[in-house]
Amino acid sequence: MSEAAELKKLVKQLQNTTTNEEKVSILQILKKDFQVNEAILRESKAGLAVGKLRSHEAKEVSELAKEIVKKWKNEVEKAKGSVTAKAPTNGKTPVRKASTSVTPSNPATPTATNGKTDVRTAKGDGAKVGATGDLTRDRCAELIYDALACDSTAPSDLIGNRAKAVEIAVFGQFGDTTAGYRGKIRSLFVNLKDKGNPLLRESIVSGELSAETFSMMTSQEMSSEERRAADQKIKDENFFKSLGAAEQEAETDGFQCSRCKQRKCRYRQAQTRSADEPMTTFVTCVNCGNRWKFS
Repeated sequence: MSEAAELKKLVKQLQNTTTNEEKVSILQILKKDFQVNEAILRESKAGLAVGKLRSHEAKEVSELAKEIVKKWKNEVEKAKGSVTAKAPTNGKTPVRKASTSVTPSNPATPTATNGKTDVRTAKGDGAKVGATGDLTRDRCAELIYDALACDSTAPSDLIGNRAKAVEIAVFGQFGDTTAGYRGKIRSLFVNLKDKGNPLLRESIVSGELSAETFSMMTSQEMSSEERRAADQKIKDENFFKSLGAAEQEAETDGFQCSRCKQRKCRYRQAQTRSADEPMTTFVTCVNCGNRWKFS
């Protein structure tokens, strides 16, 4: 598959995705894996798709889109400059080449620039992660490496071996680089890259969590304790709303609101657990709308 065709495919996925996490994941791939020129951008229409995201409501999405647009603009300008500098001597127009990046040295730990710690990547570490000969698989292995290495001080060889093991485990589930395979890799990458989930990265690099087990985990299983607590809060709030408008609520002054200290409340009860467990009481403060529950 040509570079433009592969870029066009990712752009289509970017336009069809519904969550910010998936958008960030795809944008990371676009930023890391693609070097473009004017012809590639025209054919794939990637510049238009990414440019629209610069005004996205999610800051992480908009900032990443701005970085990609700036990077691609510089690459196109460099490509034009190289063509201008090399005037044709035989009447033929020289072929434009995408700009290349300089690969830095292979650090065992993140390096500091202007007081800030640089994020480690496979390219930055000079790590040869992919060895399958399949472009998609090798890039996916690099993606997992980038997520594992971002704040790690482990040797690049160790991180590379873990990343390859994860990719092999995922490939074993699907047998090919299908949409399911790519979606699973993106899900693993997003959860690994979560700044609030360092324990997940550490457990895989250390070998405490095997690549096979990790590759089978759901997003819920991979999430940090803080994320689980937030999800549970949303689940509880949705449960309040799902009890049904027709269900009668009784008014009482038997409960005091912890927020406004008033005692005028409405309550209802529901069996949310097994039949031999006590019913759950859901209380809503009439004064301020505060909600709570107890069993």
